[in-house]
Amino acid sequence: MMELVESVKTYGLLQPVLVRPLEDGTYEMVSGHRRKRACELAGIEKISARVIELSMDDAILMMVDSNLQRDEILPSEKAFAYKMRMEALKRVGGRPVKENGAPVEHPLQGIKSRDALAEVTGESREQIRRYIRLTELIPALLTLVDEKRIALRPAVELSYLPKEAQEWIAESIEYLDATPSHAQTIKMRKFQEQGKLTQEVVESIMDEEKPNQREKPVFRDKRIANLIPKSVPLAQQSDYVVKALEFYNRHLQRKRESQER
Repeated sequence: MMELVESVKTYGLLQPVLVRPLEDGTYEMVSGHRRKRACELAGIEKISARVIELSMDDAILMMVDSNLQRDEILPSEKAFAYKMRMEALKRVGGRPVKENGAPVEHPLQGIKSRDALAEVTGESREQIRRYIRLTELIPALLTLVDEKRIALRPAVELSYLPKEAQEWIAESIEYLDATPSHAQTIKMRKFQEQGKLTQEVVESIMDEEKPNQREKPVFRDKRIANLIPKSVPLAQQSDYVVKALEFYNRHLQRKRESQER
């Protein structure tokens, strides 16, 4: 954003924002929200805007397409963009739209929404399905996908789990500092389909050893784990706690001896 602000300060707004007129006489911005914000931060009070007659669904399609043209798009952004676009295509695909006041046939009319979306995005139908499934994840897990800590395919498997189970998984990830593999997520989903997925099952699966997994915490009790400095390696945590207990026991012994005098 700050790079965009500096560009606007130097060169001005090179491309006008897009707006559509509303029935109450006001306008709604369709594309250019980031450019508008950059101009505000640059102290520019007036910008160029192009007015286009668009229905709500066509405005959604244009807005999503504009966002998808950005250089860097998070998986979560792509997921919700694809979902919005497909829902709009379902509504638009079965009716004509207007362009410059004249009714025309929509270029994707009569085509299944996912096929239409695949045509305009260049993604396969299966990849689009996977991205849209991400919208079923709780925010904590979706953030891990954006951070590339959870890959797309295991994330899709997790999306089929109820929100409560996803919360259990998020807690296990935080505690173990390790994310589930694709095989582990498939196992969780199978347990869920059998009606046997519990928090204990999730913890058991997450506790399984897998390639490239980080070392597991020595102590399951978070009260103990939180008192150990992060600078202490996992392999030395047991020794650290033992020394702390020995020191505390000596303290109690000295206190008792002092009271007996």
